Amino acid sequence: MTALTSPLDQTPGAATAAARGLTRRELHAGWTVRAVAGPVPAHLADQVHTPVPAAVPGTVHTDLLAAGIVPDPYLDDNEHVLAWIGRCDWEYRTTFEWAPDGHERHDLVADGLDTVAAVTLNGHLLAETANQHRTYRLPVDEHLRPGTNELVVRFSSPLAYAAAQNVAMGYRPHTNPHPFNAIRKMACSFGWDWGLETATSGIWRPLALEAWSGARLAAVRPVATLASPSADAPHPAESPASPGSPVPGHLAVHVDVERSPGVDGPLDVAVHVGGLVTTARVPAEQASTVVDVDLPGVHRWWPRGFGEQPLYEVTVELLADPGATEPTPEETEEREPRAAVGPLDVRRHRVGFRTVRLDVLPDEHDGEPGTSFVIVVNDQPVFVRGANWIPDDAFPHRVTRERYAARIAQAEQANVNLLRVWGGGIFEADDFYDLCDERGILTWQDFLFACSTYAEEEPLRSEVEAEVRDNVVRLAPHPSLVLWNGNNENLWGFHDWDWQPRLQGRTWGLGYYTELLPALLAELDPGRPYTPGSPWSGTADLHPNLDAHGSVHVWDAWNRKGYEVYRDHVARFVAEFGWQGPPTWATLRDALSDDPLTPESPGMLVHQKAAQGNDKLTDGLLPHFPLPDDMDDWHWAMSLNQANAMTVGIEHMRSWSPRCAGAIVWQLNDCWPVTSWAAVDGAGRAKPTLFALAHAYRDRLVTVQPRRPDGGAPVPGGPSALAVVVVNDSPDPWSGTLVQRRVRHDGTVLAEASTAVGLAPRETRTLLLPDDVATAASARDELVVATLGDERGLWFFAEPRDSALVDDGLDVEVREIASDAEAPSPVPGSIREFTADRGPAGGRRYEVTVTARTLVRDVALLADKVHPDATVDDQLVTLLPGESATFTVASPVPLDAPALGARRVLRTANQLVAGPSTPGASR
Repeated sequence: MTALTSPLDQTPGAATAAARGLTRRELHAGWTVRAVAGPVPAHLADQVHTPVPAAVPGTVHTDLLAAGIVPDPYLDDNEHVLAWIGRCDWEYRTTFEWAPDGHERHDLVADGLDTVAAVTLNGHLLAETANQHRTYRLPVDEHLRPGTNELVVRFSSPLAYAAAQNVAMGYRPHTNPHPFNAIRKMACSFGWDWGLETATSGIWRPLALEAWSGARLAAVRPVATLASPSADAPHPAESPASPGSPVPGHLAVHVDVERSPGVDGPLDVAVHVGGLVTTARVPAEQASTVVDVDLPGVHRWWPRGFGEQPLYEVTVELLADPGATEPTPEETEEREPRAAVGPLDVRRHRVGFRTVRLDVLPDEHDGEPGTSFVIVVNDQPVFVRGANWIPDDAFPHRVTRERYAARIAQAEQANVNLLRVWGGGIFEADDFYDLCDERGILTWQDFLFACSTYAEEEPLRSEVEAEVRDNVVRLAPHPSLVLWNGNNENLWGFHDWDWQPRLQGRTWGLGYYTELLPALLAELDPGRPYTPGSPWSGTADLHPNLDAHGSVHVWDAWNRKGYEVYRDHVARFVAEFGWQGPPTWATLRDALSDDPLTPESPGMLVHQKAAQGNDKLTDGLLPHFPLPDDMDDWHWAMSLNQANAMTVGIEHMRSWSPRCAGAIVWQLNDCWPVTSWAAVDGAGRAKPTLFALAHAYRDRLVTVQPRRPDGGAPVPGGPSALAVVVVNDSPDPWSGTLVQRRVRHDGTVLAEASTAVGLAPRETRTLLLPDDVATAASARDELVVATLGDERGLWFFAEPRDSALVDDGLDVEVREIASDAEAPSPVPGSIREFTADRGPAGGRRYEVTVTARTLVRDVALLADKVHPDATVDDQLVTLLPGESATFTVASPVPLDAPALGARRVLRTANQLVAGPSTPGASR
């Protein structure tokens, strides 16, 4: 392979493909869908056996919904009303016109078929497929004809297919009712403990006809790396300016080509990046090359909070006739002038230059040996402030770039720096990873195995390999992607979920996680870390879910014990933990027509998928608040309890940094309106928990935590103390006077101490509280307040239900501050159409200022109760006597201003535990 590097040709149109270049024509028009087999309800038979207009990309459910044939599966009990759809076979059909175009090859390219499909063109079978997660390229030259062509995709019932495969391959244990582990389809489409069952079918990603001649780019993998620093170069952490300093970079572009029959000669590949163009030869009769580009000065890509996110455009061209000889002067005179030949094919990527590693190393804390789990980017350890990501819609084709952007913006609002793409969903669309690249949000990508055992034999093994190859090549260029993970909870399940007797010695997926996936990554993406599963203790010799080793999932709190036991887990890295709460009030009322609406009304139970979910909500609430009988109060109590659980968990885990190197809450988002662990509900509205995450994940944190008298982790039944932990997860030093006070609810200071502190960037400091501050004389009406600069942490000696909180402690002032403000748009994902009339003056903004007369805990303004598209800038603010807070409310329409101060809208923890202390008090 030879290469030549020269300045990039900036001539307009220089990279434009000429007539011979590959062309792509999407086949998204004119589709219909109809049922061709299965238990169609009698009253719908005439409608669904007749072709119905269909969308591509799309699914059967959304097509029938658009046609008005079925109700919205997200509403009431319609999920069960529509269960027949997944038991039927469906046929998609369209026609398209085609005329010979001079190209040698024509391929039908299906980016996503969900799932069990037979594809025919003009009556000829092209392929039978059974994998939602891969791309299919089907040659059609033998069957394509001038004029009208008929394309048919027939989908078999995924439920029937999975059931048959489960028997054919041999039963293997799984969670949830259906054998989702027997089919390569989004696992949660069969239902999950937060998701509805759809088992839908459809052409869920683009479908296109590609035409090409000579050769095409079959695969392009740009690998961006940084040159190793010299021994005497400063460490990147030593200089505050170093994150933005240029460093030498290298780009290795791995190229595979496919040739037309008879095209065996050499080909050239040109790579344009950073103002340079580099060419390399694909030798005759070979199908691959690597184009190496050295870049003398690139700017490193950093996670959010560490630096900027520079991205470099990479254009890869496959060039024709590289070895053509020049004609003689005589031949030139005899020939007609020829148009310039452009590239045969072009691919465009963006890359970022950064290093990443996962430190899984022996360590020791409190005399206990352990194993670290630290993500390191550009030699900087990153404390992961994360959230788990599930498909944002039960029908993922509906998730647009705008919707991804809105949800990732909510992650940023919550101060999240990593999203873990969970293994029971999908490999998300390119837009998701592009946006994470732009915003510095790290991504952790599970391979698609979750909570189950999987056959390692054919036909599943080949499907797994094909989908992994497709998606590793597609996603590897993204600098935001910092970790591949083999599975979700399958290693843990094998140990603890009684799977081993039921397996009867059959394969269960271990070979995928320890052999196939590592081998494919070594071939396709060797520079990125990989873990066999989550949780994982760093070695197969240990139980996979141990606090002292690697990553853990902490579910004993929600399932059995209550969220205060988060403090019993001093883990190295927590990859899952969570607490349920209902969706916002507006989403609940949009989705359910229950009358009366109660915690156990029919629609509420349909939209609660967790095993004994309502019982766990109640059991988890009662140690902290009494169980309300009023639905409004129940909704607020459960929402607040979810937020408080996440606050307790996150602050505890961050207080142990760097011993603990990350916390990933379950979960950021929802796929439909449901009571779940999400911080953003299925309509895209922020729950109070999103604001709790924003507070607990902020760069600088002051938190009060239980410790042993020597500062170590408390031992049940052993001596305990209180400590202030100051966390500076910012790039700048932090210093000042740490003021520690024990305060009565009425504001009286009972004890006080001050300490000068100074923290380096990314440092955590623990200081034991003096005994007189840490010891309450009257637990029910005292608290600890620790303040450093603008940050403070609170410790309450008693749970709210056992405290002396009163319910008339707020004065409220509401004023309109803008009558022609930009109207807020509803966050994409809403189950309802946005039909509000903004009026000629545009949106409205209001300030709601609350002032406390006594201690008021967790003030939250639930603006969606006043208007479903109203939003507020903050929630969950605790006020000491005399303190004020101002909330800004944005609305697309004028609001009833007094309603913003009404008790059902302006909520506090006090309201849940105390009646008014004076007759007639409203607050």
